[in-house]
Amino acid sequence: MTISDTTKIFKYTSISLLAVTTLSSCKMEENRKPNIIFIMTDDHATNAISCYGSKLIQTPNIDRLAQEGIRFENNYAVNALSGPSRACILTGKFSHVNGFKDNNSVFNGDQQTFPKILRENGYQTAMIGKWHLITEPQGFDYWCILSGQHEQGDYYSPDFIENGNHITESGYVTDIITDKVINFLDNKEKDKPFCIMYHQKAPHRNWMPAPRHLGIFNDTMFPEPDNLFDDYSHRGSAAKEQDMSIEHTLRNDWDLKLLTRQELLNDTTNRLYSVYRRMPQEVQQKWDSVYAGRIAEYKSGELKGEELVRWKYQQYMRDYLATVLSVDENIGRLLAYLEEKGELDNTMIVYTSDQGFFLGEHGWFDKRFMYEESQRMPLVIRYPKSIKAESVSQALSMNVDFAPTFLDMAGIDIPEEMQGVSLKPVLTNAGEIPPNWREAVYYHFYEYPGEHSVKRHYGIRTADFKLIHFYNDIDEWEMYDLKRDPKEMVNIFDNPEYSDKKNELMQLLKKARTEYKDDEQTLSMR
Repeated sequence: MTISDTTKIFKYTSISLLAVTTLSSCKMEENRKPNIIFIMTDDHATNAISCYGSKLIQTPNIDRLAQEGIRFENNYAVNALSGPSRACILTGKFSHVNGFKDNNSVFNGDQQTFPKILRENGYQTAMIGKWHLITEPQGFDYWCILSGQHEQGDYYSPDFIENGNHITESGYVTDIITDKVINFLDNKEKDKPFCIMYHQKAPHRNWMPAPRHLGIFNDTMFPEPDNLFDDYSHRGSAAKEQDMSIEHTLRNDWDLKLLTRQELLNDTTNRLYSVYRRMPQEVQQKWDSVYAGRIAEYKSGELKGEELVRWKYQQYMRDYLATVLSVDENIGRLLAYLEEKGELDNTMIVYTSDQGFFLGEHGWFDKRFMYEESQRMPLVIRYPKSIKAESVSQALSMNVDFAPTFLDMAGIDIPEEMQGVSLKPVLTNAGEIPPNWREAVYYHFYEYPGEHSVKRHYGIRTADFKLIHFYNDIDEWEMYDLKRDPKEMVNIFDNPEYSDKKNELMQLLKKARTEYKDDEQTLSMR
């Protein structure tokens, strides 16, 4: 054999080996399980996200996730309250099954959760940020959760429990939580997929912006919702007896920040003082300067009646929306990090909130009610390997669907005990509604008597209608035609024009309660 022949054999062998190696590498990449970053904020309304049509604020980084992925138009909480929503997301089960019905509950961490299952199947798992489930997290290789303020944590110099150890960090909470997520990614095992639950405190009450955003909207006048002065004349006692109105419930000190520095220092028992003292001196000085004009305007005594309500609404929006800015900025920071590390397209990035929030609609702030602003949750997901860019879905989805979806996307069997369904058929088909998809989403709120005095109620929402039963100390029904009345202003339950539709919805509700095993006789329907 000549040298020339030997060279040819070596060349062809090398090409063949390269081809085999390339095919093998492609096959490994094809079979690679997605990394998962589940970003959840607290009380972020869809009406404060620009890809959902907000006229209040621009959120370019959340918008990017939607533009490069999918936006769900009809995603709903099954219990619009912080702790219960988190328990439903972890377990894929409704509140009455997972045992965490209200914020006075304690989460049973021994039950099955999707992070535990992912971890058992080779994932590295982390829980970073707001937990709010009282017991310590289980199923995570690393966890670092906010503590203090009844587990809500603080905006400035927050306290954390990190793998069981209590620590205090300097800085602003939204930035710190993102720092911790990036630090985990820098130190994770390189050969394993990961799942991070990245939970921000913001924009939870009392809406304290980052130092760089203090006063950013002081000169902005935000559009008012046209039902800011709703008189609830076409609703029942639940809407009339709540305690979550901008007019009566917002606190001058805690919510509106109407105490001067001297007033704060003279009353060390005030809750706002405990937050103020966590700020560095230079931040306190900026805070004092930013809120001085607001305080003077209020103390002038010239604001009365509807004018005062409108003024309170503007202050609420200025603080709430300024707090949202740091959320969006930090998502951008994380996306830039993932892009730099070459992991962006290998990672399924999910953005949501634990429920919606009232931004002045019906004259309210907070959540709890089954009305749209509270029940509806944002949900955008980016994962270009499976999700077509600029997809939009009208499929009815719930937060109990998240756990089975993550498992399904990772190629892991979904436990029968999970009550949600996988959204994978929606994700992988450009948002199209699959055949035989659910007709309605189910809701049940339990925390009464309790903060904000929202009556206990349960119900269903279909594509076009909503049916609600308020129970416990009352027995009242509400029904809404969401096409004609999207702001849910007129209860049509007793309108004879809708008698057939009412009967249809009553049967759907009965079916849902049976399917989800929430059909106790004490809640029987008439």
